[in-house]
Amino acid sequence: MQCVFVQIRCRPGTAYKVAEEIVLRELQSELYSTSGDFDLLMKLYIPKGQDVGKYINDHLLDIDGIERTLTTLTFRAF
Repeated sequence: MQCVFVQIRCRPGTAYKVAEEIVLRELQSELYSTSGDFDLLMKLYIPKGQDVGKYINDHLLDIDGIERTLTTLTFRAF
């Protein structure tokens, strides 16, 4: 599994609804509300052998209220 972090910008007034839908889909390992340019920060694990972009597109980006995302890939440091 590959760990990735996804920052999510929501349309105004939809952050709680978006967060609830993410939790209902059981996508996240962790999910946080954040301040700044993005509203939510999600840590998730992409199943081995899955394309990261396609997985996020197929499982996350169809949630109503999501305006933009920024995905950060992680790599084993040592």
